Formats: sequence, C-alpha cells, structure tokens
Amino acid sequence: MAVPPSHDIKQLLDLHPSSNELAGHISALAALVSKPDSTIPEVKSYSDAVYFNYFVLGLSLLFKPVNGYKPKTGLKREELRDSDLVLDGIDIYNVIKLSKPGTAKPFAAYPMSPLVLSLSSQPPEEKDAQPRPSQFEVKSETTGQEFVASMGEPDRKGGGAGPSSGSIGIWCEWSKDGVMVEFGGEESRGPQAWERGKDAVWKVISVFPPGGST
Repeated sequence: MAVPPSHDIKQLLDLHPSSNELAGHISALAALVSKPDSTIPEVKSYSDAVYFNYFVLGLSLLFKPVNGYKPKTGLKREELRDSDLVLDGIDIYNVIKLSKPGTAKPFAAYPMSPLVLSLSSQPPEEKDAQPRPSQFEVKSETTGQEFVASMGEPDRKGGGAGPSSGSIGIWCEWSKDGVMVEFGGEESRGPQAWERGKDAVWKVISVFPPGGST
C-alpha cells in the first residue's frame, strides 16, 4: 500500500494500533528501507502509555489508553487491547551527520522525504506579514531558520545553554499545529545555541493533537 507524497502524518493520530491506515503507512516505510521485518515494533507498555518503537524506520508511536483501560507493564504485542488504545503522539527521527559518536539515538532516519506537516490557518500577526502556508514540507536537511520562516515564531522554546553545560539541544514547539522540533548538531548546544540555532538541522519531530503539548 503506497503512501502518496502529500500524505499528512497527522492523519494517523487517534487511530488504533491495528487500523488499516496505520498498517499501510508502516508497510510503505518498510518498503522504502527494503526490510519487511521492520514492520514489527518493540513494544513498551505502561498503565498510562504504550510505545511502539520502529528503530529501523526512525519512528516511535505513543498510544494512549482509553475507556478506563490500564495496560500492565511489559505486555507483548498480542496481549494489548487495540480497541482501547489510540495514537496520541508520533516521534520522527533524523540522523545528524555531525553528531558525536555515542550520542546518537538507536533510531535510524525516517525514510520518507519530504515529511508533510499540515499547519493551522492562523491569521498573520502583523499587517504586512505573509499568510501561513497550509502545509510545510520537511526534508532531512531542513534547518531551524526554515521552520520559523514557514511556521512563524514558536509558542514555546527551550534548551541550549543551561545547568547541563548546554548539553541539551534547542527545541521549538508550535502548540496550535501540534508540532515540536528538537534540533541536533553542534549549532544546537552551548551558550550561543540560539544565535547559531538557525543553522541547526532537526533531530526529532514530535507530532501531537493540535492545541495540546508534548
């Protein structure tokens, strides 16, 4: 089942783990990396959340229990009640070439490019500002400057210099769009992280129901 280039990743939110649309998306990603067994996730279950990690596909899915369902810790895939789980968060990973050895997460890069993010139709805050596009196409090399140019100033941001000697990369969140972006590489850390951050490439994109927060 092929996924069209214009596929909006947010359309997967609220789906159950066994939904045909979600299975089709995972299968399409597996076909891109030519590894059929990559459709089998590592499952981590807790009473308030269930994670499906697809390391080879650069994808992690967070399912929220509903209808009073409280999964036990350590359940296997076949032991989950799919009808009482809905997709509430999606993490998409990128591999930063300049990352120091040992600092990279075990996730490979998400194979589908560009990644399409739909944007809310917020009116421009300034009279002469350009109207927002309806969607933003993210490529593996997309930088912080390009995110802000299309999506506007973030609602929340953090990271960079801090008590951890600037070891935390900068991040930006557009709450109304349901998008949070963590940036990687040397440009994203240290005392001048926000000055250099415009050139930092994204490391993780988290997608969640618009209006919420990660």
